[in-house]
Amino acid sequence: MSLYNMTIDGGETTAASWFDVVNPATGEVFAQAPQCTQDQLDDAIASAARAFVSWGVSDDSVRRAALQGIANALIAAQLELAELVTKEQGKPLMAAAFEVTETARWFSYFAELPLQPETLQDDARGQAVFVRRPLGVVAAITPWNFPLLLLGMKLAPALLAGNTIVLKPSPFTPLSTLAAGRIIAGHLPPGVLNVVSGGDALGAWMTGHPTVRKISFTGSVATGKAVAAAASPDLKRITLELGGNDAAIVLDDADPSRVAAGIFWGAFTNNGQICAGIKRVYVPDRLHDAVVEALAERARRARVGNGMDDGVQLGPINNKPQFERVSSLVADALADGALAAAGGHAMDRPGYFFEPTILHEAREGMRIVDEEQFGPALPVLRYSDLDEAIARANATPYGLSGSVWSSDEERAARVAARLDCGSAYVNTHLVVQPHLPFGGWKWSGIGTENGPWGLDAFCSLQVRYCPRGRS
Repeated sequence: MSLYNMTIDGGETTAASWFDVVNPATGEVFAQAPQCTQDQLDDAIASAARAFVSWGVSDDSVRRAALQGIANALIAAQLELAELVTKEQGKPLMAAAFEVTETARWFSYFAELPLQPETLQDDARGQAVFVRRPLGVVAAITPWNFPLLLLGMKLAPALLAGNTIVLKPSPFTPLSTLAAGRIIAGHLPPGVLNVVSGGDALGAWMTGHPTVRKISFTGSVATGKAVAAAASPDLKRITLELGGNDAAIVLDDADPSRVAAGIFWGAFTNNGQICAGIKRVYVPDRLHDAVVEALAERARRARVGNGMDDGVQLGPINNKPQFERVSSLVADALADGALAAAGGHAMDRPGYFFEPTILHEAREGMRIVDEEQFGPALPVLRYSDLDEAIARANATPYGLSGSVWSSDEERAARVAARLDCGSAYVNTHLVVQPHLPFGGWKWSGIGTENGPWGLDAFCSLQVRYCPRGRS
């Protein structure tokens, strides 16, 4: 049984108790992670507060060099980290290796992002300069679907701004974060990054801690609301990315055979376990059957298996509660009149495997349409009027992403402009890049990640004004 340690004040820290980590491809425990105590969390936050005194005023060239060193070190450790991601998260090894390189790319991007003061006024009346100041100690909490990429999306801008960090991964995928944390901390002064692991209680201690000035959280809506409530008494700054129920609208001029691949992988990337993935598809009546069959054919051909095996495209669902949720949503839809053009059942094998599923004759009112399924099942809904389809797509408490699929890009762009979401795509989906702002509307979150907007989320913005012409 492998054991992994936390990183506190620059050193490895063990624990008095441990919790099991399950390989979702087998359903069996393969490692244990440390259960951080409240005293250890206090030590980690105190260490971050001490480190902030010097890190927060360090020259940005020092911080940039550290970020680029981190990027290089992550690439050097790609295989080690990718294997951990696959074993604890389930995704294919090639996808896990790509996640490592993407994480490194986020650090490299922020290593080059401008941070210089900006002159807003310089005339006979005075000079006004706009500067970014770090907030202090940041609590970062990451989910289980992309444990390293979402780590990079939070840590890179926070570190560039001059903040210090206490990071907690999901208890379903703690190992790759603990390993990456040791690598990253090795390029930083002690205490600048602390990595702890544990369950929901640890997250609550972090978000309610009086020293923490900023919370960056990615996860469920229910937990995001609890984070916001915990932050409010102390007016902590928050960034919340809380998932979505993204709609794809196929227009009546689309070629089903051409759009099927983009829609399928927009929905089934990471086995459907992605916040900004396609969760429902609206198709005009005359194209419905052709689109359903094109999607179903891809679902039937998809290679599902243990992510460590060659040629696997889709791994298992990450954890038992999520496996049971997806199974329940699909079963409810089938019992309520939906039909499975492909899949529809759990796979008869060890682990948390579910058949890639395409459901047609789906409709609003079914849970799998109204809720975020976060798994390998995609409902297809008919429409006869485009305005009605847009209204149905927008009739959700979520607003993360959406897409429109058509042979006429200009027409599709006009429709995409009517979607109530943070990212609206034309003939593609899931374009998440370090330079593109990413954030949701409504219940999909508060705040923005990536680019200069993501950097500003980790800064206090200060105007320094000096008048002229006065004695």
